[in-house]
Amino acid sequence: MENAKLPVRKWYLAMAFMSFSKKGISATELQKQLGHSRYESIWTMMHRIRQAMGKRDSLYNLEGMIEFDEGYFKTEISEKEKQNLKRGKGSQQQTNVAVMAESTPLEDIETGKTSKQCRYFKMKVLEGHHSEDINQVVQENIDEKSIVFSDQSTSYFDLAKYVEVHITEKSTNHTTANTLRWVHIATSNAKRTLLGIYHKINGKYLQLYLDEFCYKLNRRYFGEKLFDRLTIAVAGNYWYNNG
Repeated sequence: MENAKLPVRKWYLAMAFMSFSKKGISATELQKQLGHSRYESIWTMMHRIRQAMGKRDSLYNLEGMIEFDEGYFKTEISEKEKQNLKRGKGSQQQTNVAVMAESTPLEDIETGKTSKQCRYFKMKVLEGHHSEDINQVVQENIDEKSIVFSDQSTSYFDLAKYVEVHITEKSTNHTTANTLRWVHIATSNAKRTLLGIYHKINGKYLQLYLDEFCYKLNRRYFGEKLFDRLTIAVAGNYWYNNG
């Protein structure tokens, strides 16, 4: 933070507001809270904090039993793109995101009912060639000894090369409610959070907002300690060097 233009006090206050709010805070609202005149400075600072969050979570891989699926997030597009707007999954307004969740099956001894407990999540924006991009995401974020559950999308055919076991199921309501339950819950919550607070997000910055969402979700039981951990991550210079 020694190269930052804003005073350290405002960095600490920004981290406090961002960590104390479960859903998040907009740059406009943080600007009001800090009493700062320049919106651009606050916006840049928040993105650097989000970069630190993402860099911190990139230090570990998901392991064990993993749910894997994709979610489509609405992002802002240019006026030129709106003129040739497509509908559905191929729309320029829909950005594809790989969603991963560590999922541990549990069984109630008395009733025999099964459920799943979830630990950590990751969300990565997919770019370029679809299947190749997914393979790369799996290699970079999931331990090779893991068991991955997914639907039967043709984009997932090569996943068995990168993990211990890859189990697929036909995409049905049962699959959504059970096998891939946590990734769908996380995706729905992320969409609702981003839409409710930020309204419009440029696809270029979507990964940063997802990094913040997953960072706080992965530390949902930290309580007030979340602020302490975030200050360590930022002070440890986890964010990427932007020159």
